[in-house]
Amino acid sequence: MTYHIITTQPSTFESFLKTGLIARGIENKIIDVKIHSLYDFAADKHRTIDDSPYGGGPGMVLRVDIMDKALSKLKTKSLKLKTILLTPQGKRFTQKDTKRLSKERELILVSGRFEGYDERIRQLIDEEISIGDYILTSGDLPAMVLIDAISRHLPGFIQEKESLKNESFNNNLLEYPQYTRPPEYKKLKVPAILLSGDHAKIKRWRETASAQKTRQKRQDLLNI
Repeated sequence: MTYHIITTQPSTFESFLKTGLIARGIENKIIDVKIHSLYDFAADKHRTIDDSPYGGGPGMVLRVDIMDKALSKLKTKSLKLKTILLTPQGKRFTQKDTKRLSKERELILVSGRFEGYDERIRQLIDEEISIGDYILTSGDLPAMVLIDAISRHLPGFIQEKESLKNESFNNNLLEYPQYTRPPEYKKLKVPAILLSGDHAKIKRWRETASAQKTRQKRQDLLNI
């Protein structure tokens, strides 16, 4: 899987790409992340990529002509590139989306900044995604979220495949409670069933606990 990130702040991704599973995925050629600075597509010596909004108002707006130039250059190499605009106006990102998008060979993630996008940019992309109902200073963090969440489904990225089956949001349920040593801490005990060694009973307990936790914390998932 290759991710193309169009951003105004390339340096934001430096630590992210050198850490943990992401770094190992790149090293093992399971994923590739290419960072493209929007400033490189500016047409003037000042490298202008934004302008003040027509009709007045605060902030600066990313220009449609600059974004079109960036997207056109990337898409000349592959007409099948799916382009995702990261915006609070997009569809809420879910676990189902991670699985769906993991089947793509390449993705362009457009990370905005400033006051927002020229509305005409929305005509240049395939999909709009939001990671939640709140405002961030840029789309760089959402881009990292998508890369991390989608890559987990790629063969070889997670070595223990079984862990993927039991994660939260699979089958619209939250993951069951997890415990490790010590078996008792400040009078808080690990459920006895988990120490029993009876794997059939442990499996049933986990299924029940997963459903109970979902009802308590995310009743909305049970209505999907």
